[in-house]
Amino acid sequence: MALAPTLASCSRAGEGASLDDLREQGFVRVGLANEIPFGFVDGGGEPAGQSPAVAKAVFEELGVPEIVATSTSWDGLIPGLQNNQFDILAAGVFITPERCQEVAFSEPTATAPEAFMVEAGNPYDIQHFEDIAANPDIRLAVLNASVEQTYAEYFGVSDDQMELIPDQTTGFELLENGRVDAISMLKVSHEYLLIERGGDFDVTEPFYPVMDGKEEKGWGGLCMRQGDDEMLQEVNRVIAEFTESGRLLELGEEWGFTEDDLPDGTTTAELCEG
Repeated sequence: MALAPTLASCSRAGEGASLDDLREQGFVRVGLANEIPFGFVDGGGEPAGQSPAVAKAVFEELGVPEIVATSTSWDGLIPGLQNNQFDILAAGVFITPERCQEVAFSEPTATAPEAFMVEAGNPYDIQHFEDIAANPDIRLAVLNASVEQTYAEYFGVSDDQMELIPDQTTGFELLENGRVDAISMLKVSHEYLLIERGGDFDVTEPFYPVMDGKEEKGWGGLCMRQGDDEMLQEVNRVIAEFTESGRLLELGEEWGFTEDDLPDGTTTAELCEG
């Protein structure tokens, strides 16, 4: 993974780099959280996944030829962006009203349903968060500060049942060692992790949680700092062009995303309103 020791010199004190700054320096600093296939560092140390692929293509179109990626814990993504460690986040971060108070989201680039990774045969017959809440013996791994943590809490999973994890790999290792009985994450993430790591595990049927009578179909997008208005406008312009031309589908297909997972007209403004 490329490193750039002079990153700070390209930003004004207390501010992040503007789009013109990024064009001049030739790269954009990207934060990701090692969640396959949304955004992770591959075996060669390079950024990979759907969200980095979209970010790279978008910024190339905007005259910034390179992305320099740094992996951090899931709950470190937004603070890192706010503290100017990154210029954008390309980690499949779901657009929620709470997060819209902290960062500026691009228009959606992809969605995916939830699922659980469990021991082969699914001995606890886990299909939903409610199944876990109903059995206090079940332990669930969830990413700290993730939407899955919010879902688990909403459906009554107790704090004692939840193991908060910093990344996907930690959850997998806990499941391998028998320290948790299930991992909550997106179905496509589970499937790609099994391809990468193997193991005698199953992925349950996908679903979208229904909360307060509304199906929670989460949409991910690129994240920028609030106030980076020019960058946000230009990123959204290119994403719209990619969506219209089919390029967005091409960028996602390598990582298991299909036409059903692409933007359906839902806007970031609607998602931020809740």
